[in-house]
Amino acid sequence: MEQLYYNGDIITMENRDDAPEAVLVRNGVIAAVGSLSDVEASAAADCQRINLHGNTLMPSFLDAHGHLSMTAQYVVMADLSSAGSFADIVQLLKDFRQKNDLTHGEYIFGYSYDHNFLKEQTWPTRDVLDQVSTEVPVVIWHTSVHMAVANSKALELMGIDENTPDPEGGVIFRYEGTNVPNGYLEESASSPVRTLQASIPMNYEKQIVEAQMKYIRNGITTIQDGAADYATVAMCRQMAAEGRLLADVVAYPCYGLGLGIGDSMEKNKDCIQKYVNRYKIGGYKALLDGSPQGKSAWMTKPYENSGDYCGYPWVTDETIEGYIKQALDENLQILVHCNGDAASDQYLNTYEKALAKSDNPNKANLRPVMVHCQTVREDQLDRMQKLNMIPSIFVAHVNYWGDVHLKNFGQERGNRVSPVKSALDRGLVYNFHTDTPVVAPDMFHSIWAAVNRVTRNGVVSGPEFRIDVYDALKALTINAAYEYFEEDSKGSIRKGKRADLIIVDQNPLKVDSMELKNIQVLETIKDGVTIYKKEPHIG
Repeated sequence: MEQLYYNGDIITMENRDDAPEAVLVRNGVIAAVGSLSDVEASAAADCQRINLHGNTLMPSFLDAHGHLSMTAQYVVMADLSSAGSFADIVQLLKDFRQKNDLTHGEYIFGYSYDHNFLKEQTWPTRDVLDQVSTEVPVVIWHTSVHMAVANSKALELMGIDENTPDPEGGVIFRYEGTNVPNGYLEESASSPVRTLQASIPMNYEKQIVEAQMKYIRNGITTIQDGAADYATVAMCRQMAAEGRLLADVVAYPCYGLGLGIGDSMEKNKDCIQKYVNRYKIGGYKALLDGSPQGKSAWMTKPYENSGDYCGYPWVTDETIEGYIKQALDENLQILVHCNGDAASDQYLNTYEKALAKSDNPNKANLRPVMVHCQTVREDQLDRMQKLNMIPSIFVAHVNYWGDVHLKNFGQERGNRVSPVKSALDRGLVYNFHTDTPVVAPDMFHSIWAAVNRVTRNGVVSGPEFRIDVYDALKALTINAAYEYFEEDSKGSIRKGKRADLIIVDQNPLKVDSMELKNIQVLETIKDGVTIYKKEPHIG
């Protein structure tokens, strides 16, 4: 089967100045790109001609870091993103409980509250959530997913009380002057919530299908499941075998979360670094620190107006060096979460040490990734260049939390959050991600954020770190494909590559830069097959 696309702009992502008139797809592969007459000459007589009607055809997006299985879990939780106060949180949870007939249920979970935008300007406590219920567990996740708040019942079920010590890499917050937990659990202290969360009745098959469509509607045809656990790997593999994964999924089992990393790797050897029915395991994931907007990211210099507080690490140098050594020994890529520059130092130092000790002859070609890079310094980018390390940058932070970063870090550090231009200038193969479900997988919003660097309050933050639209598009197409070792098959429109494409309503290279975030995905095409088509607006 063939499809010939014509009568619209075509962005190939091969060269800036490419302006082909048509693209031919044959059996899910790009067969020809060029003038309409030349492409027509290559087409079969029964080729399906697809008139773009002035819309734009371009490569689909690749999700360089996110959490498919976590997004699926959120489907059965209360959305608290609109909450502006503790009272709003309580009401949203009560409404969710009533709407979902949880009056006599066994759990209430919520997600995406953000203390930075609450009237109280602080974290809720168990006392707030006890207003929802004292009989069933109530837990809410911060939007960063690095901290949680539990009610009294949930704390009881998790066995967290005045005798429970703070775990390594986390803090159990207490009522002032006592050892009694107040319900706020930061970083690794929130890990027991994941065990409690397993009590939520899940229909993972339905929820993963719904979650993948959130990505596909935004033009994404390669999705990451960062911090995958054994249960979700098994479920996704089952769905893959049944042909129910519409997009490619790349999983990275995570160290240190007690999520069955050994079983994930041992029992799924056939799909490590190789797609089996659209599913593969790409390597390992690790976390070194927390959230900059939550002030738990590990910094070398203190947060503003916080005394000598710099955040803190999740693990020791010896632990992360061991993780890296295992990845190198197994010839696997590792993705490491680093928000604070002290965490970036730890990753770079330990990767360099592990690399020097490794006997793997391919060790220089494994494309390690630093995930987030919010406060990465210029000298650290220089070291990354020498290691062939990929900066995967959460550039939407500049918009969503730019004002918070200016408050937490001051002008100099706050303005250089997500320094994409510095990575570009060094020739690093940077990419962007949205860390979904932390924020929606809206790639055009990320492009808009990188090009404009405007905060929620309209402040232009670090204009010297802006990049142009084409370089921003690279971060979500060909550069993201490079992270997955797939740049020869995805990320651009070229003869012989997979026909992973999107049709959008405006050419991002031609619109006003402030309109980039308003571009709509009209159609998403995976291997030549349409897997999403936007319903036409009527009225």
